[in-house]
Order: sequence, then structure tokens, then C-alpha cells
Amino acid sequence: MNPEIPIKEKRMIKDNKMIFKVKEAPVKDAGRAIARIDPKDMKDLGLESGDIVLIDGKRATPVKIMPCFSEARNKGIIQIDGISRENAQTGIDEKVKIRKTPFHLASKIKLRPHNISGSHNKSNDVKYIGSLISGLPIIKGDKIRATLFGSRSIDYSVSGTSPQEVVLIHPDTKIQLDLVKENGKSSHKITYEDIGGLSKQVQRIREMIELPLKYPEVFERLGVQPPKGVFLYGPPGTGKTLIVRAVANETDAYFVNISGPEIMGKYYGESESRIRKIFQEAQAHSPSIIFIDEIDAIAPKREDIGSEKQVEKRVVAQLLSIMDGLESRGKVIVIGATNIPNTIDPALRRPGRFDREISISIPDKRGRLEILYIHTRGMPLSQDVNFQKLAEITHGFVGADLEALAREAAMTALRKIIPQIDFELASIPYEKLMELEITMDNFLDAMKEIEPSAIREVFVEVPDVKWNDIGGLDEIKETLKEAVEWPLKYPELFLKTDTKPPKGIILHGLPGTGKTYLAKALASESGINFISVKGPQIMNRFIGESEKAVRELFKKAKQAAPTILFLDEIDSLTSMRSGIEAGSGVPERVISQFLTEMDGIEDLKGVIVLAATNRIDLIDPALLRRGRFDLIFELPKPDLNTREIIFHIHTQNKPVEKKLNLKKLATKTEGMVGADIEFICRKASLLAIRKFIENNIKSSATNRIVINEKHFEEAIQLIVKQNKFIK
Repeated sequence: MNPEIPIKEKRMIKDNKMIFKVKEAPVKDAGRAIARIDPKDMKDLGLESGDIVLIDGKRATPVKIMPCFSEARNKGIIQIDGISRENAQTGIDEKVKIRKTPFHLASKIKLRPHNISGSHNKSNDVKYIGSLISGLPIIKGDKIRATLFGSRSIDYSVSGTSPQEVVLIHPDTKIQLDLVKENGKSSHKITYEDIGGLSKQVQRIREMIELPLKYPEVFERLGVQPPKGVFLYGPPGTGKTLIVRAVANETDAYFVNISGPEIMGKYYGESESRIRKIFQEAQAHSPSIIFIDEIDAIAPKREDIGSEKQVEKRVVAQLLSIMDGLESRGKVIVIGATNIPNTIDPALRRPGRFDREISISIPDKRGRLEILYIHTRGMPLSQDVNFQKLAEITHGFVGADLEALAREAAMTALRKIIPQIDFELASIPYEKLMELEITMDNFLDAMKEIEPSAIREVFVEVPDVKWNDIGGLDEIKETLKEAVEWPLKYPELFLKTDTKPPKGIILHGLPGTGKTYLAKALASESGINFISVKGPQIMNRFIGESEKAVRELFKKAKQAAPTILFLDEIDSLTSMRSGIEAGSGVPERVISQFLTEMDGIEDLKGVIVLAATNRIDLIDPALLRRGRFDLIFELPKPDLNTREIIFHIHTQNKPVEKKLNLKKLATKTEGMVGADIEFICRKASLLAIRKFIENNIKSSATNRIVINEKHFEEAIQLIVKQNKFIK
């Protein structure tokens, strides 16, 4: 083959047609009957954006042609969604031709729903359905999808058109619904366009599953056995089951779903018999896929199973033998999924049983953006909704969390019209719902209700503390911004310079200098997940439990990365090992676990450990070395200028007298820390309230209350006395 011939010339054939390789569509194109190709190919075929073309697979179906995005150009591909692929009776990586076609405006179409809703016979809802599918090119026999309010959708078969050719649905098209349900068709088939942020994982699974099922002769030619199993693992809600449903639909394979309870039987040998029957059924209908969801429930480690649980041991043994025994199981692929992979029997995880293990991780910013687009397809969104911003601030959210976020945003908007709804109506017409508009504020309100599922057990509501609420410490604040915010905002710079952000930061100094306050501000300003740890919740008297708590803590932080792991009063957890009493053991093991988690063989990626202490001399020196805690800051006592700033921060919303001299107050508080000044301001307010009440002034005259210098001086004298008593 001559490499100098451009790819478009190789694909040109007679009658002004061109051959393309089918690929999945961008997420936003799902259900819109859009095909995207290279703009150069559009020019060669004499096509313009929005032209109607026929895709010739095993069947012809009309679509609107559009230019593809830059990353898909010069590859000879056509991007169409799952519905168009089904209409053209083609699959991903198969070849199709396209040709321009004449079309007419549809005067009337007849639709047959795949799932019947009680409201379908109402004329106002028919108009609403018509507004959703307006602009779609169709031909008799096509399948189309209407995405309703929210993300629910209804699929229809086009059972008739007038005229009986390629037609374009428009606002004046009359729609007739044939309420006879389509036999054997599901209400909504999952396609690859319904999966966001997992393109690499989907590609790897397709290699493992579609190739052996569609083209077994390739493996025969190579003289190797095709893969027999795929093991999916990852946190709950990341899309493991969704991927399998999409693959089963796209490959048209016979699909068998196994859940743990239906396998287990009370009689001897019953459970093993059920497993054998499932595999025999799959072999009889091959090519087929057997999906074992939550496989940890039926195949745990045999050494961890007690003698009283013989059924589980026999089930594991039966699975092992049937997946890789003496008899070949033919074209049957087994997919297992779990969120706790370390509890699975190791014998199942070897090649020959599960040939490939694929991690389904928490989505990154780009993945979250795709998922948000998927779950808001049918929503009436206002112009101010910024999905880029939402994707940036939803750190640690999995697909299920983002679906819940979209649903909660819709509910927040719905609450506003509930008082206007006439509850005597049999149903609320869709036209009434379409008066709704979901705004950015609805999404932000919904975020208060939805927290990342990966860290739900340790989720902490971050206080609304800003950098401006902290007086002084400018250099430390800037360094904290660089350490935490810069790697998130400018990851490409860190990648280009091969620079890793710091793993750990220690803040130490006298009590009340603002260590915990700085941690609150950092968590609030950076917007990333925040886990706060207290010593007593880690310490446990049973052997191994404390170390396990530390491991689980870091595991959750890594799952929900980027995360700040805040250890307040870290000296209580990591005291010097030489000072630990002989035989106590637990603190020593906890320190060892901390050391390995922070700088062990496993990389601590996306987690910043922030610690605070006022006794840094008690912390084990091994923890303070570079590579564990890279940045160590001492918070000094505030100087005169800083004390004045702190006074200003704590009095800016108080009704203080206009002539109050903050500099004079700062001079009188020499040697005091920020917590002392905050107490002085609070005490001065209480003294003013006491005087106000003693003078029997009516509570309605609150605008007359004033906090004066005398109140502040009295509060300062109180602090001085207390400090003398403490000393």
C-alpha cells in the first residue's frame, strides 16, 4: 500500500460515496441523529453542516451530518450514537457508506412506544413529545428516543410516515401514537454514549469481550486461546454494572446476570448445581456473557471462611473448576465486579479464569463533565448553568453521586412550583413542568445535600472560613496556596517540569496562633475534599485495629482525591517511639503505619496531609523528614500590625463606636495570640449586651447598642488576669 496516498483517496469509491469506520458519538450527541465526520471529507462529498445523509450499513438510516471535533480528524471515522448504529444495523469498528439524500418535511408520523406511559393518550403530552423530537430525520422502521424532563427517556419505533420517504420532523408534524407495545424490546438500552469518563476502561473491555465473541477466527489464526474473563473493581457508583450492560447491548450477546442470594441454597449440593445450570444455559446460547455482580459475596477467600460455612467453600470450588476445568466452556465470557477486590479468593484472579483486571476509578474533571452532560440531557437548563465549574468543584464524586446531584437540583427547582400545582389533577402535564428552569443556584444548593460517597463515613462539613478571615501569616498563606491550589489549577506545569507537589505540611506554634483556623481556610478556599482526623477515633485496644484504621483512612483519602487529610494535635498519635512505654505496642505500630502510608512503596497521589501541633518536639523525627512532611511552618505570636488586623477582622461586623482606636487596643495586647484577641472582641460584645439589658432598654431598640473602648479594656484586663493564673 502506497503510504503517500491520502486516507480520503483510499476510501473514495464510485457514485460519490465514501467508506467510514464507525465510532461512538460524543456524549452530547446522544439521541440527536447526528453523524460527525472530518470537515475535509464533507468538502469532498459536497456536504455542508446540517445536510441529511443516509448511512448504509446492513440497513439505511438518515442522519444530520456535522463536522467532528479536532481530536477525531484525519482518522477516516464516522461518529454516530447507539440509536443510529442500531437503525443502520452496524456496530463500532464496522464499515459503512454515506450518501446525500433528498428529504421531505413530515406532515404526519406514527410512533409505537417501547414502554407505555399512562399519559400517552393526552394530546398536550403528544405535543410535548413532538417538541422533543422536532428536527430529527427519520424513515419508516427507525428507532428514536425522546428524553423527558430529567433523564428519563422513552424509545419509539417509527411505524409510518407521510410521505413514505426520508422525512424531517418539524413543529407542525402531526404525531399519532400506536399504543401497542413493541414485543421483546426494552424501554432503554444502555449504549456507550450513556457512559461518561471511562473511555479507556471501555476500550480495554471491548478488546477483551467484543473481539473473541465477534471474531473468534482471529485468535484461531494466531494460535492462542481467547480471553475468558474480566474482573472489574472500583468504588461503589463508578459504573461497573453500567459498563457491562452497555457491552452486553452493543455486542448482542446472550446475557446472564448472577446475584449472590439466588445462587445459595440450603440443601447440600444445591448451590453448585445452580452454578452449573447457569453455565450450561450460557453455553447453549453462546456467544454469551455471564455477569457476576458483587462477586465477593459468593467467592470470598477460603482461608477466611470458618468451618461452619461449608457452602461458600464449595461454591468457590465449583466456580474455580467450571471457569478453568477439564471441559472447555466455549464462547462464554465471565465478568466479575466488586468494590472490595482484596476479599476475593486469589485462585479466581489468576489468568485463565479472570484474564484481565480493570480498575474503574473515580472520574477526573473531564469525566465528571461528561457524566453531568449525560444526566442533564432532558433538563430545561438556564443560561447561567456552568458545567465546567460544577466539574471543577465536585472532587471525589462518582457517577452515581453526579446523577443524584442532577436529580436533587431538579427537585430543588420543583419545590418552587409545588404550591402552584393543583393536586386534584390525575397527572401533571409536561407543559406545566416545562415552565421550570434549573439554574446554577439549584445545583449549588443540591451540593449541600450530596456528598462524595467514597468518603461519606468521614465526610466533614467545611466551615466557611476565607483567607481574609485570618490576620497576618501572609507568607504561610501563600505557600499553602502554592502547595494545594496550584497542582489543581496548573497540572500541566507540574507535569512539564516533572515536579511533585508536597505530600505533607505541619503547622506548629503556641496554642491559639491559628493552626486549625488555617486548615479550615485552606479546605474552604481550595474547594477540595476535607477529612478531619482525631486521635481517639484511630486508637483501639485490639491488636491490628489501630493500624487498620490508619490504612482505611488513607485508602478513603486516595479514593476521593484530591483530598486534604487534616490531623489535629498530631503529637497525640505520633509521639517519639523511644518515649513509648515498653509493651504498649499500639502507638509504635500506629507510627510505623503512618510512616509507610506517607512515604512507602505505594504512591500517595492526590492526598495532602495537613497536621497541626503545639508540641512538635514530641513528634517522632522519622515523620518530620523530607518526603513525608516537606513543609514545616512555625506560627509566631502576632506582632503589633498583625494584632491590629486581627482586631479589625473580629470587629468589622460589630456595632463598635466610630472613634474606637484599634491600634491602641493592639498595643495593649502585647504577647497575646489570635485566639485571645477573638475572645476579647467576643467578651466586649457580651459586656455591651449586659449593660444594654441592665439599662432596661427595649429589645426593639437594638440599633442603639454600641461597643465602646471601655468594654474592650475590661475584656483585656480579664484576659491578663487569666493568663497570670495559667502561668
